[in-house]
Amino acid sequence: MEGVAPAVALQGQAIRPAPGSKAKATSWRGNSLGRQKPEPVNSGQAMITKRSPTRDQDSGQPQQVAVASHQSGTINGLAKGKATPTATEVHSGSSAPDTQAAQGPQKRTRHTAQSLRTGSKGVYTEDSIRVYLQEIGRIRLLRPDEEIELARKIADLLYLEQEAETYFHENERYPSMSEWAEQVAMPYRSFKRRLKLGRRAKEKMVQSNLRLVVSIAKKYMNRGLSFQDLIQEGSLGLVRAAEKFDHEKGYKFSTYATWWIRQAITRAIADQSRTIRLPVHLYETISRIKKSTKTLSQELGRKPTEEEIAERMEMTIEKLRFIAKSAQLPISLETPIGKEEDSRLGDFIESGTENPDQDVAKNLLREDLESVLATLNPRERDVLRLRYGLDDGRMKTLEDIGQIFEVTRERIRQIEARALRKLRHPNRNGVLKEYIK
Repeated sequence: MEGVAPAVALQGQAIRPAPGSKAKATSWRGNSLGRQKPEPVNSGQAMITKRSPTRDQDSGQPQQVAVASHQSGTINGLAKGKATPTATEVHSGSSAPDTQAAQGPQKRTRHTAQSLRTGSKGVYTEDSIRVYLQEIGRIRLLRPDEEIELARKIADLLYLEQEAETYFHENERYPSMSEWAEQVAMPYRSFKRRLKLGRRAKEKMVQSNLRLVVSIAKKYMNRGLSFQDLIQEGSLGLVRAAEKFDHEKGYKFSTYATWWIRQAITRAIADQSRTIRLPVHLYETISRIKKSTKTLSQELGRKPTEEEIAERMEMTIEKLRFIAKSAQLPISLETPIGKEEDSRLGDFIESGTENPDQDVAKNLLREDLESVLATLNPRERDVLRLRYGLDDGRMKTLEDIGQIFEVTRERIRQIEARALRKLRHPNRNGVLKEYIK
């Protein structure tokens, strides 16, 4: 069948249709809504541009959107197991209106990290992991001189974003692109070019070191988080490292980024791997205890005792037991029990709570008892409360009550006897007899 599919021009190169085909040479372009549609182009065109309906408010010139290289789309969509999408790069500024171009620098700072988390709510498959690893494996590693150059541009980007934050604190809103350029005392076009270079440098620095994230994430597998989540959290640490890296100290970026990646992964494990979250310092102590236990087992050739572990950790046995108990993972009451799995763990655990009927009966008894005691005079009522522990559950002797009221033990006995005789009257005890049955 002739002309089944049009020839597609990606990355600015038009592909001629086969001889005899009715297809037209087409190019995929990104419109302002993020959709893509084929449009005819001239063969041999070096760069495919499209006028955006959004215009720059300052210059009045239409913006141009160009199809970017394969690498700029490496991260987006890989977590979902899709083929690598074609990303778009703005050639003459942001495609958003001028008043929102600088809102805010923090959103642009987190752009790469959010891309890395794409599909985190979806279902991961082995295919998606394999595709992701293949894609990042194609990205060339940076040379030392390239790292230094990118670090300088990133530092310049952070300066620009800091100026936007300063404007926000002074005016309680983020600046437009023109206001942002005025804030840093730069011509508008020079500012936009400088901002674009900084953002591209940051993206390239992160993409070129994604393999480092994977290598570190592998060391933390089977600790409560999936491999995909470990990669995502480590990538956030990588973004942070790109922002904090100081090339003037003489260290390689990978050496510096390793600490941030490891810190992001371990913090995520501590915060997200357990149903009941433990404090980070306690989680770190548990990790040290496990490491010390393993070391002692190798040294002694047997399982170490609690005393030996506590001595190695320089803590008391009571604290060691408390930490060990805190480290236990919770078990669901719905866990199946038995070969048939027709029973649940919750069926065999005695409930420590009172029966709802008993709880209601206790409340009714207290209300009726209070109403009966209210018919006595204050001293008789107080003596009975202290004698039988109606308030705190602790019964007091006649001697103790006498000391409270500063009377003799015999006088307290007389007051108690008189109060009990009143309570035995049918008008009073009729209500309470129902609770004795």
